[in-house]
Amino acid sequence: MKFRVVHRTKYVYGEAVPLGHNIVRLRPRTTHWQTCLSNEIRFDPEPSHRHDRVDFFGNHETWISVQEPHRQLAIVAESEIETTPPPAEAEPDGPAWDIVPKTLRSSRDPTLVAACEYTFASPFVPVCPELAEYARPSFPAGAPLVPCAIDLTNRIYKEFKFDKEATTIGTPTLEVLKQKRGVCQDFAQLQIGCFRSLGLAARYVSGYVMTRPPPGQKKLAGADASHAWVSVFVPDIGWIDLDPTNGLIPNGEHITLAWARDYNDIIPIKGVITGGQRHSLFYSVDVEPIEPAK
Repeated sequence: MKFRVVHRTKYVYGEAVPLGHNIVRLRPRTTHWQTCLSNEIRFDPEPSHRHDRVDFFGNHETWISVQEPHRQLAIVAESEIETTPPPAEAEPDGPAWDIVPKTLRSSRDPTLVAACEYTFASPFVPVCPELAEYARPSFPAGAPLVPCAIDLTNRIYKEFKFDKEATTIGTPTLEVLKQKRGVCQDFAQLQIGCFRSLGLAARYVSGYVMTRPPPGQKKLAGADASHAWVSVFVPDIGWIDLDPTNGLIPNGEHITLAWARDYNDIIPIKGVITGGQRHSLFYSVDVEPIEPAK
């Protein structure tokens, strides 16, 4: 399918900000299952300096510097993306999960060496016995990796409750495990921690997913939202996406923006300002299908 995504963000400051620097990550990636056909990021006020680059993980970044007094900063990213749904047949099973950690550590194959980077703890994702213990019922000895990973996805979906008020960006993963509440970011980082605590490679994926209104109701403008899910690495197959928030394998309606070790690596907009006192943040996302898959 083809989608148009419009991501609007506005910061309103308590007083004029004379200087602000920001990193913006709002250009979707092009992958073997997704093509970014176009992307435009507009700023108001216009930045004095702007630089586009690709980060260590292959994500697109735009660095901006606004060097004039401003009471607000508006950022609008508009993209068109074409996605290819995965094949209708079932996912391959992959190798036995418990031989994969040794394979990742010992192989000299460049693909596996790159994947091995995602087996370690990162700022928002610990590697610890508690997460391994939670994951273990989904990973019996000698069982193939893909069905085990799907089972863990379904368990998180069933056992954890989506609750916007339960966590903040800084809530530790082990606290999410304890209270079994949170949002997509929490569930993604929890599942990544489970994989890594078993010696597997897993990465954090940020992007969008189209929401559907209740039957008979119109979809509200700006009702879509940023989303997060997980990729786990399976030798001889590659990276497989899993969405623990919705208990499914992404099927062509997930739009990948960026991936990295955890949310801290790919915060969509972050920066520093001089002054401004307190500020308010407003944002909305619209994901609109514009053409079905042929």
